[in-house]
Amino acid sequence: MNHPVKSLPDETFASPPAQEALRVIGRLREAGYFAVLAGGCVRDALLGRIPKDFDVATEATPDSVREVFGKRNTLAFGASFGVIGVLPPKAKKGVADQLPSSPDIADSPENAKDKLLPTEVATFRADGNYSDGRRPDSVTYGNAEADALRRDFTINGMFYDPVSAKVLDYVGGLDDLQSKQLRTIGEASRRFDEDKLRMLRAVRFMVTLQLTMEADTMSAIQEHADSLSVVSGERIGAEMRRVMVQADAPRGLELLVEIGLADQVWPVLKEATWTRLKAAFEKMPTRSFEIAMATTLLVVHSSHAQAVKDLTQLTKRWKLSVAEQRAIASALTHAPSILSCEAIPWSELQPILIDRDIEAIMGTAASLAETEQSNGLSRARKDLQLEPAKLNPPPLLTGTDLMQAGYSSGPHFRLWLMQLRQLQLDGEIRDRDDAFKWVQSQPEV
Repeated sequence: MNHPVKSLPDETFASPPAQEALRVIGRLREAGYFAVLAGGCVRDALLGRIPKDFDVATEATPDSVREVFGKRNTLAFGASFGVIGVLPPKAKKGVADQLPSSPDIADSPENAKDKLLPTEVATFRADGNYSDGRRPDSVTYGNAEADALRRDFTINGMFYDPVSAKVLDYVGGLDDLQSKQLRTIGEASRRFDEDKLRMLRAVRFMVTLQLTMEADTMSAIQEHADSLSVVSGERIGAEMRRVMVQADAPRGLELLVEIGLADQVWPVLKEATWTRLKAAFEKMPTRSFEIAMATTLLVVHSSHAQAVKDLTQLTKRWKLSVAEQRAIASALTHAPSILSCEAIPWSELQPILIDRDIEAIMGTAASLAETEQSNGLSRARKDLQLEPAKLNPPPLLTGTDLMQAGYSSGPHFRLWLMQLRQLQLDGEIRDRDDAFKWVQSQPEV
C-alpha cells in the first residue's frame, strides 16, 4: 500500500552522497526509466536520522544503466544480481530540475570524484532460490512491488520517489516503523532460509533502532538459529562490530542468548551477568568496538587468561584486524592495572600511559571502575595530562651510547637499559653522568 508523504526532511538531501543519488535518479528519469531511493536510507530518513548511504532502485536493466551513464562512468561489480555502481561525474552537473529543492551539486566542492563512493543502482528484481544460504541462484527483473517483496524486513522494503515526494510502501514498513516493530516481509522462515545472516541482522536492527521483534519473526529465528553455523565468521564479525558500538549493546547480546544465536556467535555470553555488563556499558566514556569488546570479555570471564583465550578464538572466527586484536588485548592486560594504580611506582604506570592503545585501555578501565577504585583512574587521568617531556622523557642512555663508551654489546644491554629507564622514571637517576656511574657499578659480563 502507498502511504502519501509530503517529503522526507530537507536535511535528508543535504549531504554529497544524497545529492549524487538524486543526480543519478534525475538522469535515469530523463532517459525514461522509473527510479527511486531504496531501503535503509528511506528507513533512516523516516526515523529522523541522517542516512550515510543512498541506494537507488530502478526499472532500468544493468545494461541500460551503463548505457545511460557510459561504461567508463560505471562499475559492474554486482551486475549478475542487477547492481551497477555509478561513479560521480568528472565535470560537475546539476540535478534534474524536477527533483525536490536540491542545490546544484556543482556548488559543492566536496563532490569531487575522489571523495564520493559510487552510487549503487539496483534493477527491480525477484529472486530465485538461495541454495547457499546467502545469494540467490538466479534473479529475474521485475517492478518495484516485486522488488520490495523479496527484501528482508518491512522497514527495509520501502522506496521514496523524490519527484512525487511519496513513500512507496508495499510491505507495511511505515506501520511497523510507527509501532517500532521488526517484522520480516512475508514468511519469516523463508526469509531466514534465503540468507541465514538475516537472523543476526535482526538483532542488530533491534539494538540500533530500538525496536521490538514481532512474535513470528522471533519464533522463526529460534527455530533456525543453528543454521547460522553456515555463515562465515567474517560476515558475523561485521555485524557484531555494529552491535558492539551501540549504547544498548548488552540488550543485543542478551537477545543472542534468548533466541539461541549465542552458540554460533559468542558462546561465553551464556555465562554473562547482564546487570553488571549493562552497568559497565552505561559508564563507557567512548563508544568503540575495542573498548566494548574488552569490557565484555573482562565482565564475562573470571580470569585474564580466559579472556585472552576467548579473544584469540574470536580473532580467528570474526577475522579481527591486527590493530583491533592488539588494542583489545592491551585493554585486557592494562585496564585492571589502571584501576589499582593509585600507589604503584611511576615506572610501572608510565609505560601503560604511553601505550599506543591507551584510549582503549582508559575507556575499558572507566567502564569497569567501581567507587572504591576511582582513585586509581583519577591518578591515571591526571598523569595523562602531563606535558610530553614529563610523561615520556627521552632515555638517559641508549645502546649506541654504551658502545661508544667502550662496552661490548650483548643481551646485558637490554637489561641495563630497562633498569636504567626504571630508575630514571622513579627519579633515582637524573642525568647521564649518574647513568654511566650506575653502569660502571654493574658486574662485568
